[in-house]
Amino acid sequence: MYKLIAVDLDGTLLNSYGIVTENTKKMIKKCTNIGIETIIASGRPIDSIKTIAKEIESEKYFIAGNGAIVYDIKEEKIIYEKFIPKEKILEIIKICEENSITYNLYTETTIIAKALKYNVLYYYKENLKKEENKKTKINIIENIYEYVKKSENEKYLKITICDENKTIFDSIIRKLKKISDIEILDVSHMSRKIIKQGTDEISIEYYYTEISQKNVDKWYALEYLINLINIKKEEVIAIGDNINDKKMIENSGLGVVMKGANPRMIRNSRLYNR
Repeated sequence: MYKLIAVDLDGTLLNSYGIVTENTKKMIKKCTNIGIETIIASGRPIDSIKTIAKEIESEKYFIAGNGAIVYDIKEEKIIYEKFIPKEKILEIIKICEENSITYNLYTETTIIAKALKYNVLYYYKENLKKEENKKTKINIIENIYEYVKKSENEKYLKITICDENKTIFDSIIRKLKKISDIEILDVSHMSRKIIKQGTDEISIEYYYTEISQKNVDKWYALEYLINLINIKKEEVIAIGDNINDKKMIENSGLGVVMKGANPRMIRNSRLYNR
């Protein structure tokens, strides 16, 4: 008997327009009615997940920042955390700036960016459909290095690196891999998102990776949570579409890979595809 479903957001729970469909909500409700709890396990910051958790009536916990945080919804507090040290953030920013590549910082509640591009543009467009208190917070800052250097209280979940050119993207990844004690998500395919501009649909396409503190993963956060609530990993269903979902899909009782997922996920014969 399964007791918990851990589900990714972008490309999984959310459709290509960033929406939870009514049919998906009905399926989650059916699971709740038979005693299976659904939690979100996402790379997004806390406030961005809170809104969607409320929408699907997930009222206990969620995982944020690709496993950097486990958040207790009822108590409104972080119960597990693994942030990137400030000195590592500055080291990564320096390399990105020297190579003129787009990067974004994710704090507990905010996305820090220099411009509305790539994934940040997608979140910005998503915000236009939301009430003010439900929007993903985006902070546009011209000199991020100096901002981080002077900041004393910010905690950083992850950094996203984006570029449309694969040669440039691969080059920056090679340089970042020389930094110690960080995890670089091995994403080799192009991300595609759709935004609406009036009656037009615009596709946003870019290569990206996500950088977190070493040993941060959705599975490690999920493992902490299932130990906390006293259930077995065999009683967990994990659903996702990308490399950051791989470990939780492999280690859970049932792993589900979404149609159209990262090709490396589908090629792995240990994963169940639907």
